[in-house]
Amino acid sequence: MGLFDKLFAELIDIIEWTDDTSNTLVYRFPRYGNEIKNGAMLTVREGQIAVLVNEGQVADIYEPGLYKLETANMPVLSTLQGWVHGFESPFKAEVYFFNTTQFTDMKWGLRNPLIMRDKEFGVVRLRAFGTYAFKITDVKTLLTEIVGTDGHFTVEEISDQLRNLMVSGFAHIAAESGISILDLAANYDQLGDLLKEKINPDFEGFGLELTKLLVENISLPEAVEKALDERSSMGAIGNLDTFTKYQAAQSMRDAAQNPGGGAGAGIGMGMGFAMAQTFGSALAKDQPSNQSNHASSEAPPPIPEVEHYHVVIDGKKAGPFNMAAIAEMIQKGSIHADSYVWKSGMNDWQTASEVRAIAGLLNSEPPPIPGS
Repeated sequence: MGLFDKLFAELIDIIEWTDDTSNTLVYRFPRYGNEIKNGAMLTVREGQIAVLVNEGQVADIYEPGLYKLETANMPVLSTLQGWVHGFESPFKAEVYFFNTTQFTDMKWGLRNPLIMRDKEFGVVRLRAFGTYAFKITDVKTLLTEIVGTDGHFTVEEISDQLRNLMVSGFAHIAAESGISILDLAANYDQLGDLLKEKINPDFEGFGLELTKLLVENISLPEAVEKALDERSSMGAIGNLDTFTKYQAAQSMRDAAQNPGGGAGAGIGMGMGFAMAQTFGSALAKDQPSNQSNHASSEAPPPIPEVEHYHVVIDGKKAGPFNMAAIAEMIQKGSIHADSYVWKSGMNDWQTASEVRAIAGLLNSEPPPIPGS
């Protein structure tokens, strides 16, 4: 196998790399014993840079184009090898191809929640993630600092290190920016620009350039998100007194549209009296101050307080019901003379016949017509 590789290398005089992957950063061209024939053709395509390395030292660097490897166009390598009068025999050098296109849609994110202090919510924990893009800008730095002798260097071999730079940079930016948690969603672009500016020097130390950085999402703990929702709800409600009046009006409408009778009708009537009293007080407060004396002289007397009773029906407590509802229930036979009733202020349950206000309703039917 070794002999075949040697003979094959001496026959081939074209050095090129056609990348069929999407994650290769650096590729070393395979040659038997690293021998390259004098006059070999080097093809460097767009999005590539070729580097000749001699005994661990970076020699010549080639931009995209077609090159014939001879002493005349390899000044650094020729100097390192000491070929004063040229050479005809194969020479030894490693050829590395660098992919200079952008590597996009790289993922970054916080593995653990970041603890930070917010001016409105105090100490909170948040998570963040996004994407970034980078490319090679300094092949010599990348080769000497990161790649070394790796013949097939991929993105996965450096992505963890780059991701750590993102996380560390985001922690500093989020703390130093002073942006409130409530305003983070509206400042993703600003955070991305600040983070890119802070991290780029670290990328340059690897021979790379951070070309794009996006903050896609910043999430908060569930309890904080719930608090934000509650705050938004209160903002939507606005004036609490106006909202209370609206709720009362809605309750009156629902009670009026309730098709059920009996206890439901009694409850609706009781609610109507109570809500009418509420509206009366609210409207009185809204009257202009210069009409207060005139209004007080012509205002009707206050609505009398409506009594409400709890009733034991079929062994279960029901109510409270106003007197109109109780009268209707007596007519339907739901309440009898021995039915237990109670209202606020009574020491204990009493039968309906013992309560004067209800006892009068029990005998509301006229007696038989005389002589019938």
